[in-house]
This record gives sequence, structure tokens and C-alpha cells, in this order.
Amino acid sequence: MMSRMGWKGWMQWAGLSVLLIGLLACTRDDAADEAGPRFAAKSPEGRGEYVFAIHPLHNPTRLFEVYGPLIDHLNRNIPDVTFRLEASRNYEEFDKKLYARRFDFALPNPYQTLNSLKHGYHVIAKMGDDRKFTGIILVRRDSGIRKVSDLKGKKVSYPARTALAATMMPQYYLHTHGLDVNRDIENLYVGSQESSIMNVYLGNVAAAATWSLPWEAFQKEQPDKARELELKWETAPLINNGVVVRDDVPDELARQVAKLLDTLHTSAEGRAILARMPLSRFELANDARYRVIKDFLFKFDKDVHPLDKQ
Repeated sequence: MMSRMGWKGWMQWAGLSVLLIGLLACTRDDAADEAGPRFAAKSPEGRGEYVFAIHPLHNPTRLFEVYGPLIDHLNRNIPDVTFRLEASRNYEEFDKKLYARRFDFALPNPYQTLNSLKHGYHVIAKMGDDRKFTGIILVRRDSGIRKVSDLKGKKVSYPARTALAATMMPQYYLHTHGLDVNRDIENLYVGSQESSIMNVYLGNVAAAATWSLPWEAFQKEQPDKARELELKWETAPLINNGVVVRDDVPDELARQVAKLLDTLHTSAEGRAILARMPLSRFELANDARYRVIKDFLFKFDKDVHPLDKQ
């Protein structure tokens, strides 16, 4: 081809080809950015960037305040890799990314943990304090609500449909105490634990569902508002949130992360990190620990309303 077009012509053609290849590469990169974050390539030794996502326990700003120190701890103690904390705007966004395998590590709620196993994740650890994994229902002290039936015809707020402790468990509680949650009340899914609590404080709803840890944090940080609210009902506990890892993450790295989480409570620095959550410890776990959730979900799906299939 060079003999026909000459050296100068060939160089012009080659330059144009390089330019076109570069433009196509940029286009592919831009498309990847639009689809979501791109992760650095990982070698078999575990080098690269790893995304550690936390389900929407809090709004994104609050979540970074609470869990940022944990990610810093992993970065200080595991060489040659970088962990990046990722928050999601809401449960729906988190679910989509988790089930699309966009996270390397994640801390989902137990319902999401169980679902993630079908998408190539496995459990390496979990949050401790299972006794605190309860759903609670708050009302204003001046509301006049005394029994579950007093909620008939009124609004109740929840963080999201897929929040286990803060939505499904309270809805099951209301069901077992004589309320048809599909007909007797209006269910509002407001995006976060803080939003659910603030909705009842502001009088937008008659009751708010959340779970014990966000309520504890709200009492500490906004005591004046908390004093106007009353914890009216609390569910029985279930297993706490899991820590999962995607199946293509190096096993040695997964073991290192699990060990650091499991030993976090043994140092002053680690206990300070846990106190932000607030949590006494993480502990090692495996997939089998979350079989107990299947029993609850079966009853919920049959008695309250059908679950979305993930």
C-alpha cells in the first residue's frame, strides 16, 4: 500500500487512523462513565482499586461520615490496593448496582445479602449485635396513637421497600397485630432512615418505621427532636447486615478484609470507628448464616405482599 500512495501519503493515512482509534477509545470511555464508575484493573496479587459500597443506612453525606474511617482503616492496613467507599442515593440505586456486580465489596442489609448470592457474591463477615437488628415504629408523643388499629386511615413512612429491618419487619409486625398494610394505611417510601424519622417528627405521617441504630444516632445528635417522639412498637430481632465480596476478587484480599473487620473491636482505633455506627463489633460469617432470612421472607411474601424478584 505504501508503494501506491508514497511515504508522505502513508504517514497521513496512519496519522488519521491513530486519531480515529483515539476518538473511538474516548467514546468508549465516555460511555463507560455514563453507565457508572470504572474500576481499575486488578492483578492476581490483588493490586488496583476496589469499591466498597454501603447500602443506604443513611443519606450519602452521613454515610461517608460514619463509614469513611472504616475505609481509611482498610487502606492503611492492606498494602498495594486502594479501597473506595461508594454511597447510593437510595435503595433502588444500590440494588441495581449490587445485582449488576458493580461492587467489589458491599455491606447490604440481610435481604440484599441473600439476593446477592444469586449474583456471584459470597458472605465473609457480618455486623454483630444481632439483638439490635429490630424494626421499630415511632409516633409523636402528642399523636394520641395508643394501639396499632389507631393507624387505620393514616400514613406511615419507611426508608424503602427493600429495607428489611426498617420496612419489611415493621410491616409484618403491623400485619400480625391486625392491620392490613395494603388497605388500612398509606405507605410512603421516603428514601432514607433519617427521612422516615423526620417525616413523623414534622407531622407528615402518623408513624415512622426505622430500625434501632438510626434511632439511637438520632437521639444522640438531635435530642430535642427525639424527645418529641416515642418508640411505640418494636419487632423481634433477625440477623444483622452482611459483608459480601464478589467472586472474582482475590481470595487472599477477601480474607484480609474479613480479618480486619473481625478484629476491629480489639484496638482503641477500631472501637472508635465502631462507635460511629454504633456497633460493638463485626464477626466472621458465611452464606449459610443467612438461610434464616429465607424463612422470614417466605412468610412475608405469603402473608403481607409479594416480594419483587431479584
